[in-house]
Amino acid sequence: MRQIVRTVKREHADINGPGLAALVGILWTRRQFEQRMTAVLLLEAFQPLLRPADMKLLERLIRESKTWAFVDGLAIAIVGPLVERSPELRRVIDRWSVDDDFWLRRSAMLALLRPLRRGDGDFTRFARYAEAMLDEREFFIRKAIGWVLRETAKKRPELVYQWLLPRCAVASGVTVREAVKYLSSSQRADILAAYASARRR
Repeated sequence: MRQIVRTVKREHADINGPGLAALVGILWTRRQFEQRMTAVLLLEAFQPLLRPADMKLLERLIRESKTWAFVDGLAIAIVGPLVERSPELRRVIDRWSVDDDFWLRRSAMLALLRPLRRGDGDFTRFARYAEAMLDEREFFIRKAIGWVLRETAKKRPELVYQWLLPRCAVASGVTVREAVKYLSSSQRADILAAYASARRR
């Protein structure tokens, strides 16, 4: 699949946004995993061509994906950079964060991942999303919260520590185990002790 995308990029470097959307649409309607994954990889390869109006297409693809294998790539590598380039789209992922579809809620958080991993990004916005979802039982939501916290902690461990410590009574084990991986040993011990204490109550 990646070889096909490399070939398309080499032989059709002049493709435009509408052409890309049309090609992705054709692949997506086939419903086979490999063709849909190729559509996602094409969007990633030609991501700079995307414009704010393309968020409607991306939202539809996420809703129809029904698996992390497509959703995570769409959210992190495609939606995320588009939102960075066009900050007005933050209102779209704000809406996603409270959508009934948990894949869209997961995507709202993961769209913020790359800049947070770099040591900047909108942690306040992520924290607002995560706060509202902390007590959810859906595994893919719990995992996403922990994942973003873990990656943020690589550059800003104190920020993650201060945010998570008072929320240990609500956060799931999946979230906590992910979040503490890059904290200092003392911070990790504090979080795990608080989590264990909350579970004994």
